[in-house]
Amino acid sequence: MTAQSREQSSRIKGHRRAAGRVDSTRRGASGRTAETQQQPRGGRIAVPGDERQGQCGSQQADRGEAAEICDTSPPGPTALSPPYHPEHIMLDAFIMGCIQSIACKPRIRRENIVVYEVSASIDQCPTIIEENSPIVLRYKTPYFRASAGVVMPPVPRNETWVVGWIQACTQMEFYNTYGDIGMSSWELPELREGRVKAISDSDGVSYPWYGNTTETVTLTGPTSKPSRLTVSMNDNFYPSVTWAVPISNSNTPMLTHITRDQSFITWLVAMNSVTKTVRWRMRVDIAVEPDMPLGSRASLVGRPYQEQPHILNYQEPIPPNALGRPNANDAQVLMWRPRRGAPLVVIPPK
Repeated sequence: MTAQSREQSSRIKGHRRAAGRVDSTRRGASGRTAETQQQPRGGRIAVPGDERQGQCGSQQADRGEAAEICDTSPPGPTALSPPYHPEHIMLDAFIMGCIQSIACKPRIRRENIVVYEVSASIDQCPTIIEENSPIVLRYKTPYFRASAGVVMPPVPRNETWVVGWIQACTQMEFYNTYGDIGMSSWELPELREGRVKAISDSDGVSYPWYGNTTETVTLTGPTSKPSRLTVSMNDNFYPSVTWAVPISNSNTPMLTHITRDQSFITWLVAMNSVTKTVRWRMRVDIAVEPDMPLGSRASLVGRPYQEQPHILNYQEPIPPNALGRPNANDAQVLMWRPRRGAPLVVIPPK
């Protein structure tokens, strides 16, 4: 196995582990416990000027009768956490909007949504370095965790709403230095060149959501009582970095330094509106002595603990391109940048 093929298996992030729960006390009109449903995958992302956005377009309901796709929310601020300025997310109504009868009544009002016990933190532990393999170094960062309770008003029949977390990467520097030879770097070209402000950090299936387990809850009407639910998510890095130069067939350790600095925005979304905005950052700085025996080469330098996330007292809009494909893992490219000579693409974007 060459160093290049080994690097192929390492993308920006490691495995995601689900966390949190859905409150089991949510009940529908029939008295049955409301169950979490997996939201529809894929779907069209509406853009400014889309004729279907904010309109009622004729559709066929499951029962074959006429139905309309409706924007059920009134304009104006909500009563969540003043001052509150709802930022409308331009998503296909089948994903986050409602499908209801042609009468378009009753309607859910956004100001009736209550968000409580919002938390965001990064575990207070240092990044763990693993030197178990003669081929790659691995490191595991502490987890970023976010959780919130949401009380949703009763949902009318033929309406389906999704509440959950959306995340996007807004900045990334990820360099692996190999002495005086050069460095490899994972890059997001559109982000690095300023063509976009953020790139989706979805799991690659549940767009625009970060995931579809504890990260989202789907409410399907009719429900006669308010629904109390909890949505949570977590994220961390667990990549592999080759000891040897990634474009070389040699297994000689040459890695001397790893630098990573990555920023994210995480949004809590309900009824097509941002209800909470969290900004967080993860930094890694590892010095490596390649001539030392395996198991004693790498050490953390710089700050041992991460800066804690910031829950903003205002809501930031979600850039439209951060709601769909590609996600960060698919958009990234691995470059080799030698000290002398032209850069080389080692792994292209998917």
